[in-house]
Amino acid sequence: MPLYQPPVHVQTQTYNAPGIRIHYPRISGLANPRAEERINRAIVEKIQEMQRIQQHVQTGSNPQTVGNFEIKTNERGILSLMLSNYTYSTPMAHGYTVAKGLTFYTGSGASYALSDLFKPGSNYQALLTDEINAQIKKRNLPVLEGTAVTVQPTQDYYLADKALVIFYPLYSITPYYVGFPMFPVSVYVLQNIAAEEGPLTILAADIA
Repeated sequence: MPLYQPPVHVQTQTYNAPGIRIHYPRISGLANPRAEERINRAIVEKIQEMQRIQQHVQTGSNPQTVGNFEIKTNERGILSLMLSNYTYSTPMAHGYTVAKGLTFYTGSGASYALSDLFKPGSNYQALLTDEINAQIKKRNLPVLEGTAVTVQPTQDYYLADKALVIFYPLYSITPYYVGFPMFPVSVYVLQNIAAEEGPLTILAADIA
């Protein structure tokens, strides 16, 4: 695929309902209408999945939900973003936020799981697990007792400039007060195991 591709046009849409206000991105202007539809549908489906997760956690009354998004990468045919939904219901001690990352190739609308970023059979899980545990130690992050911090093929992540950022849900590896533990890994560290035409390789390439 060509290295230079113009950024996609992102419009902020807002869904309003009683107790719910969710801002989300809508992609437009792609040369491939099917790719555009595929990306927009995936975004809406992910938001709906996040709301279902929150309904299981916030079981009180009068739930209030606020949703936002951040565009992390919008270049070279790669769109990577992060969605976050915050919900509070009475009489819960505090609200609960769900965050998810989505990464697409804008030419086709295809989405990338973490495993798709790497060559088949590579040791990416072990490498990323070692890197994250080294960061935990260096940053002195408190890990929940008995928790083994590992990286799974479907791990949450996003791409930001020249980094792969792995993150974990609330309560999964650290106490609530830590927030979302995030671990950036330079794409240059991953070049040898990155999929040949995948997002990591594309983002690591020099400016044409």
